[in-house]
Amino acid sequence: MLTNKQNYEEKLKNFDPESAIATTDNHYSDKKFWDKVKGYGKQAGKQTVYYSLLLFYTAKSPKVPKSSKMIVVGALSYLIFPVDLIPDFIPAVGLVDDASVIVAAVMKIIQHIDDDVKNKAKQQLVKFFGDDGNYEDIDGQLL
Repeated sequence: MLTNKQNYEEKLKNFDPESAIATTDNHYSDKKFWDKVKGYGKQAGKQTVYYSLLLFYTAKSPKVPKSSKMIVVGALSYLIFPVDLIPDFIPAVGLVDDASVIVAAVMKIIQHIDDDVKNKAKQQLVKFFGDDGNYEDIDGQLL
């Protein structure tokens, strides 16, 4: 008989974040993510959208460990979840909690954000906002 710890470790070992995302449509879906980014992107700002895109594309990378993908799924779920600590429709401060969660998640998984992920995020960011060159990457450099 497995102990609670062994049972938990077995579940974690077999956990597949991508299939979990697919089966939790009420919390997270790619469509809900894109709807949120399109709906609040301008309000949230370029930096928050860029960091959200970094998380999105990092979660899609097969090189990223499950534990990091779980952090990403949690952060992106919070981003799209309709009930926030501070509702998104409140001007100026409504997206602060979302941005804070996104930035915290990026800092936790930053070692898994490679150039491929950055390039995909940059390309998508340019599609949303245009190419004015005023984007700062996660290492503080202008994109």
